Amino acid sequence: MNRIVLLKSLFPVLILLLSLRIVYSADFYVSPSGNDKNQGSREKPFATLRHTILAVENYFNENGTESCTVWLAGGEYSLTEPLILKAENLGNGKHNLLFKAVSGANPVISGGIGLTYWEKLPEGLWRTELPEMAGMAINPRELFINDERAIRARFPNEGFLRIKEAGTDRRTHFYFEKGDFIVPEDCSTLELVLLHDWSISRIQVKEIDVSESRLTAVDSIGAKNPSFFNLDHWEPQPRYYLENAMEFVDADYEWFYHQDDYRLYLKLPESVRPENLKITVPLSKGLIVLEGNEGQMIKNIHFDGIAFKHSSWELPEKGYCGVQACHFDPRPGKEGWSVVPAAVTATWAENCTFNNCSFMNLGGSAIVIGTGSRNCRVSNSLIADVSGNGIMIGEGRDRELNGDKWWKTAPAQAAQGNTIENCTITACGTQFYGAVGIWCGLTAETTLRNNHLYDLPYSGISVGWMWSPEPTPCRNNVIEGNHIHHIMQVLSDGGGIYMLGLQPGSKLTGNRIHDVSLNVGRAESNGMFLDEGTTDVVVAHNLIYSIAKSPLRFHKATSNLVEKNHLFCSGGNPPIRYNNTKEEDIRKVGNIIFSETDEGYSKELTKSVRQWEKEFR
Repeated sequence: MNRIVLLKSLFPVLILLLSLRIVYSADFYVSPSGNDKNQGSREKPFATLRHTILAVENYFNENGTESCTVWLAGGEYSLTEPLILKAENLGNGKHNLLFKAVSGANPVISGGIGLTYWEKLPEGLWRTELPEMAGMAINPRELFINDERAIRARFPNEGFLRIKEAGTDRRTHFYFEKGDFIVPEDCSTLELVLLHDWSISRIQVKEIDVSESRLTAVDSIGAKNPSFFNLDHWEPQPRYYLENAMEFVDADYEWFYHQDDYRLYLKLPESVRPENLKITVPLSKGLIVLEGNEGQMIKNIHFDGIAFKHSSWELPEKGYCGVQACHFDPRPGKEGWSVVPAAVTATWAENCTFNNCSFMNLGGSAIVIGTGSRNCRVSNSLIADVSGNGIMIGEGRDRELNGDKWWKTAPAQAAQGNTIENCTITACGTQFYGAVGIWCGLTAETTLRNNHLYDLPYSGISVGWMWSPEPTPCRNNVIEGNHIHHIMQVLSDGGGIYMLGLQPGSKLTGNRIHDVSLNVGRAESNGMFLDEGTTDVVVAHNLIYSIAKSPLRFHKATSNLVEKNHLFCSGGNPPIRYNNTKEEDIRKVGNIIFSETDEGYSKELTKSVRQWEKEFR
């Protein structure tokens, strides 16, 4: 009898606790078919991520140490501007916040809009007028059809033209051969894409003088700093092509956009209609921002099983003139270099992770783990079809603090202890060819492990950002067990791994690098290129083969150790090239070296590949 009385007395309390569990649950659910007026439960999910984040912030303010999971159902979550998670809005940071796909679901966070209303024109052309979204005019640089990047109308359709002669100032204009290309009637939309050795310029055309066969850009072609980016510095007749003119729409799935009248034109095969395709242009300038500060880090934010797509980035007013690895001349602007932004950006972040995610169809770079970030991780993820860099860690040299460069006045602000592992990174630099798969600036204790990087226009991995042995916070970076191949496919003067600057305690170990192309330009490309100031680096147990030039190259480097590497040489190239580097400064111990003319070359290469796969895969 006493038990019955006790249960009756507890019943109202249990009902209250259950109701609180629904309202203040540590689990929120969101679905494209949900409703933001719902409670965010499994049965009644929210509809938008923006509303869900507000609910999460309220939850953390009331439950400071409790963790929370946001479950995403399958489907597309559309954004017109980035979702910003700020440390100041998420409580004391002693909890975890996990964004996770529901089992079996494939949620997509997209910054794009679909184009659905098309008018048929002659010769396979279709036309649509882009809407104005949330007061923002859309100026797309990418268009995706069924998640494949369509070709922005260009001439020639493949390959490149070559300038005939640089103009008198070697910067703003050049001469071309008559008949090289169809001169568009309207040049106001036309963009020049010119290739330098290890970077490119994308800049609007100001004028084409047909009588003199002269093309003039709206500003200097090539970065103004460094000053040697003259048109004919590397080659007297560099490569170029032209993009975004109606006259160039001559192949299926090419498109052209005229910003003045908001009209987009697309050529399709006669048997294909646009209403049967998923056609998307990016709108949102970024997707996710994790924002902390030096006094309050943003901590313990995790993403698992989420796809990120369709982030946009517009060129600066006076064009994009690249320097290296998607850093560029700001125009008009300040001193120093700017950098192509990313779809996902974290600054002053600690213990934030991305696991089993994908980053695809992006207009800028994919991920930045930036200033002050510590112990963050990207793992088991795919980065593909990205206009800029794949993953960026840390920052460069230019930011000033207390009247001097940050790395001098506050070296503790360097990104530290971050890890990229078991990721696949491919088809980066689709728009900005000087991009790299993974870029690390002045970082410390960074680990890049067991990643697969391939099909890249320039270098695979780049670590360091000081062209001298001057001390910086850059130290103890480990690049191990990565498989890098079919890189340097467009530009020159790079390698599977590119390194520079003083980096005490840093190691390049157990990496497999092969199929590095030979490209036009003044400088060669290599398996590993250890550039200016590379010092105190261990290069050990790496397997490098099928390289058009030398497997290793040092340029203005000082003391480094090269130990027990398997270096396979082709075309009579030496295993190591020394450019302005004292050979005696590079200590070599126990390396296995084969030339393709040596007996047993193929057998030894096969043995080395099998050994690497056994050890690192």
